[in-house]
Amino acid sequence: MSRFAFVLTLGLSLGAPWGVTTVYAQATSSSSSSSSASTAAAAQSSSDDDATLRPLEPDFTVVNLPTTLPLPRFGGNFHLTHRFNQNLRRAPFDEQLSNLFGLDQGATIQFEYRFGIMRHLQAIAARTNNGKTFQFSGKYDAFHQSASTPAGLSAIVSIEGEDNFRRDYAPALGVVVSRTLGNVAAVYATPFWVHNTLSGTGVSRDTGFLGLGARVRVRPTVYVVGEVSPRVGGFVAGDPLYAFAIEKRVGAHVFSLTFANAAATTYAQIARGGIPESLFFGFNLARKFY
Repeated sequence: MSRFAFVLTLGLSLGAPWGVTTVYAQATSSSSSSSSASTAAAAQSSSDDDATLRPLEPDFTVVNLPTTLPLPRFGGNFHLTHRFNQNLRRAPFDEQLSNLFGLDQGATIQFEYRFGIMRHLQAIAARTNNGKTFQFSGKYDAFHQSASTPAGLSAIVSIEGEDNFRRDYAPALGVVVSRTLGNVAAVYATPFWVHNTLSGTGVSRDTGFLGLGARVRVRPTVYVVGEVSPRVGGFVAGDPLYAFAIEKRVGAHVFSLTFANAAATTYAQIARGGIPESLFFGFNLARKFY
């Protein structure tokens, strides 16, 4: 016989209602405490699960800048970036229409795949036809926003090289800080240092930029996103790179129609800035494998 059953039986046999009341109160209190602890533990476990759906953070990028979205161990993500080459700000509307807003002018394309090699740690490889550049990165998702943590934080280390990783190597270091605002928006700050941003000249220069991005949910699976990357030190040329997009999530897929003032996608290309009086149409397409 359990201790609870023994005490309850003893109380009834002695005709002592206080015994029954006390035992009932203790059992109720214990059950309530256990339920609260289980709920808190489940919430903590869910917030720290890398595979959990994060409705305000559906993709690993804003447009070009990284987010703090984690990737579960052995999970993968494919990302295609496509920027048409026609400058919409320097072509009359009839010319844009005849070229279908750049579809007939060729494009700058990047393929990227990332893999979760262990919990909170991603390995990323990307290749763009802009300079035949390969970029290899590692991303560590230190912590995520939760009831006890006001923001998310990720750290990134990267190196890229042009001509199929044969020359003009440009290492980069950066962090991503994120904060969600209710169920409506997510905002990002991404300070970065990039080396050799004056590639092809024989002169080695560094550039620091502070990427700022936001994603606003206008429908349950539809978002408006935007970003800008002003340079804060070192070599600076052209305008800060900016981009904006309308984005749709469908299951494990994310599709964005994008507009940007350059076809930059790697960290060194972002650091080199945008093209004055320019706007290029394109799209991003991503697919998760987890």
